[in-house]
Amino acid sequence: FLAPDFTHLIICADHVSGLCLSRWFHNGFIFALIACSVMIFKSSLRLRLSTFVAPRRVRRGVAARSEVGLFYSTSTGNTECAAEWVQDKFGDGITAPMDMCETKVEDLQKYDALIVGAPTWNTGSDEQRTGTAWDDTFDEVKKLDLSGKKVAVFGCGDSAAYSEYFCDGIEELHSAFKAAGATMVGEVSTDGYDYADSKSVVDGKFLGLPLDEDNEGDQTEARVEAWVEQLKAAGFA
Repeated sequence: FLAPDFTHLIICADHVSGLCLSRWFHNGFIFALIACSVMIFKSSLRLRLSTFVAPRRVRRGVAARSEVGLFYSTSTGNTECAAEWVQDKFGDGITAPMDMCETKVEDLQKYDALIVGAPTWNTGSDEQRTGTAWDDTFDEVKKLDLSGKKVAVFGCGDSAAYSEYFCDGIEELHSAFKAAGATMVGEVSTDGYDYADSKSVVDGKFLGLPLDEDNEGDQTEARVEAWVEQLKAAGFA
């Protein structure tokens, strides 16, 4: 049978009485047949409703990790503060700052690009200049396969008290990641900086972003913002 043919009958049967049907059909056999059909239709409708499963709303997957990994290590907290500025200016697409004290070196390979930062603590040293967890990881970093990944370095220094070693740690990070096959970006002009010497200056440019929270903290935000735009233009976005 076709359901639409008996719609008026269902309504009548539900809300009036069996006598309503007799006004259209006087033959008892026909009435019984129609009543049976109505019950079958109702049962079929209830069965369909009970077995109906609403389509699930598909949730788009969230990436397991952001495209750019942001890592730092610090002695006094200045480099952590700088990392927070980097995250703030970068916006979407970057992780929260992660301390290398709590990070496995191999996890650095999980990201498409990296921004790494460190202070300069062991001034005048040829190695292990940062005085942080980075110093114990450089050999491991060099053994990673970072081919095809872009890496940028930032560092904190003191251009007044340690002017002859200003941000030397940048060069050590830069060298380690370059040895791992990474494409190094983020060089910064020495213009606007007042310092005596730095191992991190090559051909008139710093190998990363130097910051001086102790003496030039009022310039940190603007320097980070300009640097982040530079990185995005280089493909970090």
